[in-house]
Amino acid sequence: SHGNKEVFSCRGILLAVQWFWDRGHKDITVFVPSWRKEQPRPDVLITDQHILRELEKKKILVFTPSRRVGGKRVVCYDDRFIVKLAHESDGVVVSNDTYRDLQNERPEWKKFIEERLLMYSFVNDK
Repeated sequence: SHGNKEVFSCRGILLAVQWFWDRGHKDITVFVPSWRKEQPRPDVLITDQHILRELEKKKILVFTPSRRVGGKRVVCYDDRFIVKLAHESDGVVVSNDTYRDLQNERPEWKKFIEERLLMYSFVNDK
């Protein structure tokens, strides 16, 4: 949401990571689809792409798998990666996604998502 739905803002990810880091949270994992590493298309803009590589080097960001089949991009269902890791590590999910489908997939995830989902808003860079 940092890019106002016009661009995918990598700076927004960095700002979120920094906000939690400054408050003492050091076990932070960001999941981003691997196709975000590719050269952006005019209809799918991305800014400050170098930030993704920097966060990956610091072992904060993990790229979820994707591949091309017959010229089309096939991506994994990264929501499952997010909820599974947060549940296993007793963490918090920072997202505006409600994960409604995953709440119905596993009973333990339903309670976890209800109690551990932190939704957010950006006001400029805050």
